[in-house]
Amino acid sequence: MTDGNRSTLKEFIASISTIKGDLSNITAPPFLLASQSTVEFPSYWCERPELLCAPASEPDAQKRCLLVLKWFLASLKRQQYAGRDESAGVKKPLNAFLGEIFMGAWGGSNGEGRTCLISEQVSHHPPITACYLWNDEQGVRAEGYACQNITFSGTVNIKQIGHAIIHLDKWNEDYLIPLPSVKVSGLITGTPYPELVGSYDIVSSSGFVAGVDFSGKRFMGLAGKKNGLHAAVYSANDSSRKHPIYTLDGTWNDVFTIRDEKANSVIEEFNTNAHPPLPVQVPDESMLDPYESRKAWGPTISALNSGNMQAVVDAKSKVEQGQREMRKQEEREGKTWTPLFFQKVQSEPRLEKLKGMAHGDAEMDGTHGIWRWVGTEKAEQIDRPFHGDLVPWLN
Repeated sequence: MTDGNRSTLKEFIASISTIKGDLSNITAPPFLLASQSTVEFPSYWCERPELLCAPASEPDAQKRCLLVLKWFLASLKRQQYAGRDESAGVKKPLNAFLGEIFMGAWGGSNGEGRTCLISEQVSHHPPITACYLWNDEQGVRAEGYACQNITFSGTVNIKQIGHAIIHLDKWNEDYLIPLPSVKVSGLITGTPYPELVGSYDIVSSSGFVAGVDFSGKRFMGLAGKKNGLHAAVYSANDSSRKHPIYTLDGTWNDVFTIRDEKANSVIEEFNTNAHPPLPVQVPDESMLDPYESRKAWGPTISALNSGNMQAVVDAKSKVEQGQREMRKQEEREGKTWTPLFFQKVQSEPRLEKLKGMAHGDAEMDGTHGIWRWVGTEKAEQIDRPFHGDLVPWLN
């Protein structure tokens, strides 16, 4: 980090330390920015399709719950580091603008089917990203949304609000997936790193629960270990949780061990670094709509990758100022922005049933509504250009 960047970082930390409340839409210095938007973050759930789809072909319900847990844990590292190398630390993703869309696909060449994703920024205040992902050949689909509430108290505290629900067609089975909260330390030294905090439940409609603890309280000999985790699969009828079927111990950024407690044996030593992600397939930028993330932020991302910080500021400002002007015009005309692929509902029986079985620190629906996919039939009628001649940046 240069002396100039270090000075700017100190000024930035001093400024956010005076703010009480949510910092999710705050503008960070350009050298702290990642070269992708928050609307791309659901892609980290899709980039290992073999793990995402493995439960669909497992006939044993308790093993299906274990496989969902394994997929969840395996996706954490790249989510927290935004796909960057761990040694490069954490950077702040670009704040997605209202209506921003990301579409991607993975696999499809080896008979496992094609895994697809659509995510959309459905709200800006508060910032909410909704997503839908699916693999028709494997009969796996999921939908959910995430809202981040960010505060600063020496560390950056990211409280995630929202959830996802995975559905397995073959078993007509649902899994409620929580969003763990994050604490980012090391900002003052210029090498920020994430720690997951809290305890969470993955709940299956088949009657099994996977509890995940990032707090360190239950670690056997691992108390205080960085990025540590303890997880276990239980029957939902085991209210005391004293009879785990499977246990998992280790770290979410490296290796965790899976044990079959009834057989008293190790099933697997899973190394998160030994399973490379599949690259996402996206159309060439020339084919993208102005509202698709990599098109809208293309000049900003190019400037970040080349290290031209002034160009970053200029390109990013075009998008941000364009959004301000659009909101002003909507206010003058008495209009409100309507998302394309998602709609807000006030309640959902499936969520309520699963949530009633969950314990822990997750906040599942704290954004005055629940965001759901509009349905495949309606989505297939939506085509580029998504908003006619309207572009999200200032011309």
